[in-house]
Amino acid sequence: MRAIRPLMLCIMLVALQWQSALAEESRTPTEVIEATANGVQSLLVGQRAYYADHATELYNLVDRLLLPSFDVEYAGKQVLGKTHWNAATVEQRTKFIEVFYGFLIKTYAKGVLEFDQDRLTVLPDPSYSKDGRKVLVRTQLMLDGSDDVLINYALRQTPDGWKIYDVRIDGVSYIKNYRSQFDAEISARGIDAVIQRLEEEAAGA
Repeated sequence: MRAIRPLMLCIMLVALQWQSALAEESRTPTEVIEATANGVQSLLVGQRAYYADHATELYNLVDRLLLPSFDVEYAGKQVLGKTHWNAATVEQRTKFIEVFYGFLIKTYAKGVLEFDQDRLTVLPDPSYSKDGRKVLVRTQLMLDGSDDVLINYALRQTPDGWKIYDVRIDGVSYIKNYRSQFDAEISARGIDAVIQRLEEEAAGA
């Protein structure tokens, strides 16, 4: 699991690029995933070495791909967890979402450079929740020298179309992973200390 964690955000980005370009509110979750694999690859053609040497521009690229179609607030709320979310002030919630989003971009940005659309297969028959407002789209990623990795995208329906809020790699949810990490730290040190740490780590990335 640890070896593929830097790819988590870049895999998420496969489902994000160009969603805003074509009536996203009318597209199915599977179409969101399929239509964007080509977009990520097209932005990297002949540019991988450049972005590898220009971190700030790489972060900006990731931000452009991620922000329009990633449900930032909902994902941040889920990562923070119900107890800490309810205990936080509006200002703390807003700041946590902001710094967590920035932390994700800078932590996983270089995974974008490793993305190869030819290794990703979108599997049929996504699983919808009973009310039809959430869905899990399954994909499979081929890795060199190891077994294929199952990657599931969790999306929710919003007024602006289907948006991703979680990625589950071989059954491991990034939301649950970070929630577990932050829960103990917030309980021990408080949310402001966690916000400060994320800001410092993002600044040093």
